[in-house]
Amino acid sequence: MRKILLIDDSALMRTVLSDIINSDARFQVVDKAKDGVEGLELLKKNTYDAVVLDINMPRMDGITMLKELQKLKIKAKIMMASTDTKEGAKVTMDCLDLGALDFVHKPDRASECRGEDFTKIFINTLAAVAESRAPVSTKAFSIEDVKETRKVIDLVSKSANKITGNRIVAIASSTGGPRALQSVIPKLPKNLKTPVVLVQHMPEGFTASLAERLDSLSEVKVKEAAEGDVLTAGTVYISRGGKHMHIVKSGGKSTIHYVDGPTREGVRPCANFMYESLMDSDFDEICCVVLTGMGADGTEGIKNLKSKKKVFVIGQEESTCTVYGMPKAVATAGLVDQVVKLENVAQEIIMRVGVN
Repeated sequence: MRKILLIDDSALMRTVLSDIINSDARFQVVDKAKDGVEGLELLKKNTYDAVVLDINMPRMDGITMLKELQKLKIKAKIMMASTDTKEGAKVTMDCLDLGALDFVHKPDRASECRGEDFTKIFINTLAAVAESRAPVSTKAFSIEDVKETRKVIDLVSKSANKITGNRIVAIASSTGGPRALQSVIPKLPKNLKTPVVLVQHMPEGFTASLAERLDSLSEVKVKEAAEGDVLTAGTVYISRGGKHMHIVKSGGKSTIHYVDGPTREGVRPCANFMYESLMDSDFDEICCVVLTGMGADGTEGIKNLKSKKKVFVIGQEESTCTVYGMPKAVATAGLVDQVVKLENVAQEIIMRVGVN
C-alpha cells in the first residue's frame, strides 16, 4: 500500500481528500499537515510514496515549501491541488518548474470534491505521481539553458535545410509533460520548416499559462490554439484544455477545429483525436512525438494514422520519462521508429522536418 502525506490548511478539505485517497485500496493517508511548515518537518523525518500539496496556505504556502525542499535536497513525489484562476494557473506552472510532478484542479467547496468526476481524476493523478520517477533535477529551466542548447541545435539545423515536402510535427504528453516540453520546444529554431501541434493533458484554464511559459523561453512562437487558427511554420499550437483538438482542411489550408465530447482514454484533450484528424490532411509526412505520460493515449491514433499517411514516430526513452506509460504503449505496439533521450528529441525533430 502506498503511503501518502496530505498537506492542506482546511480541516474539512483534509477530511474529504483523506476519504477519497483511503477509498482506494492502493493508498493510505499516513500523515497530515495543515501548512508547509508542518509538511516540511514531516518530510525531513519520513519518506512517502506521494505528497498531496495545497498551494494557498498560511505560514508557508506550497510554492515556498517546494523551494525549501530544493534547498534541503529532499526528493519527494508531489501532486499539487490547485485553483483554476489565471493567477492560480501561473502559480501551478511555477510549482511544476520547481519539481511538482502533476496537479489537480481542486473545487472551491469541499462538498464538490465528493463527486465521481473529481474523485476519478484525483485518484488517477495520484496513481501517476506515486508510480512516477522523482525528478532527477528540480532546477527550473532558464534562458541560459536555452542559449546553451541552441548552440548544438544551430549545428544540426545547418544540415537540415535540404528537406522537402509538406510536413508537420504532432506531440503528445501527459504526466511530467510541462517540464519535459521545456527540454524540447525552446530548442526548436524559429525557422523550423513546419508547424507543431501539441496535446498536453491539462484541464481548461491551464494550457494558456503553459503556452505563455513556453513562448517566453522559445524562438518559435507558442500559443494556445484558437478555433480557426491557420497552421503556419515555426509556430507551436497547444490544444486548449477541456476540448478535443482536430486539424481540418478549410479553404485549402490546415486549421484548428475544437470538438466537445466525452473523454477518450480518460482525457480531454485526447492525442488520439489529433493524430486521427491528420489522416485526411494534405501533409506528406507526420512526425509524431510521444513524451512522458501515464496510459496509452496516442497509440491508437498513430496506428490509425499510419494506415493512411507516411508517419515517423519518435518515442521518449524510458530513463528520461517521469512516467513511462504513453511512450511504452507506442513502443509495445511496434509503432516507434526511433527511441530518443529527452534532451535529444528537439534535435531529431529538426533532422526529420528541416529548417528554412
